[in-house]
Amino acid sequence: MIAHETFEDVKRLTTTEEVFRQLKSDIISLQLPPGSKISEVEVSKAFNVSRQPVREAFMRLGELNLLEIRPQRATRVRKISHQDLRNTRFIRAAVEVEVVRVACKVATQENLALIQGNLNQQQVAVEAGDADLLHALDYQFHNLICVAADCSLAFKTIAEIKTHTDRVCMLELSDAAGRLEVLEGHTDIFNAVCEGDEETAVEMTRIHLRHLDSTLASACENYPLFFED
Repeated sequence: MIAHETFEDVKRLTTTEEVFRQLKSDIISLQLPPGSKISEVEVSKAFNVSRQPVREAFMRLGELNLLEIRPQRATRVRKISHQDLRNTRFIRAAVEVEVVRVACKVATQENLALIQGNLNQQQVAVEAGDADLLHALDYQFHNLICVAADCSLAFKTIAEIKTHTDRVCMLELSDAAGRLEVLEGHTDIFNAVCEGDEETAVEMTRIHLRHLDSTLASACENYPLFFED
């Protein structure tokens, strides 16, 4: 027997996605800082929806380790896990190193033009001090590198695990020097890909990802309550 979704089912799923995306954005941007309490009732009122789609959105955020959901106790935005960050960087390095290797070999002029356009926008974001825009362009940059390598599926893996580093990255992007460092790292990777220089592209990618260490050390000192383990 085939189960057909009703209009109410589709509407609820759409609402769940809306709530999920907004809360995820608020958590990553630190508008909902690590450790803060979050209530189904309050979120339901804010979105003017029933509690069911909010509950489902909470569950999805819990699966991403962004919310700590404990029965009969307050739900909180999960603190940033050092272990998650280590695991994420390891996986990202493994994936992105291979992606840039391939990009050096197969990237087309059209691919490179799109990446250059992205970097031009990053420059504008850096000069304007727009951390949110730079964060969005950072996602797009890494996606475009995957596209240039004809490995679009790789970005799905990168994007899924990137949520663990995004909140630390937002702390980096709140600082002018941090924003410039991100742009320079991206530019170094791009220049190596343009030249087809695999080893330099790999090294620049590793250096770019290692910047997380200094950002993390500074964040732990300035925002100790944001972290666990």
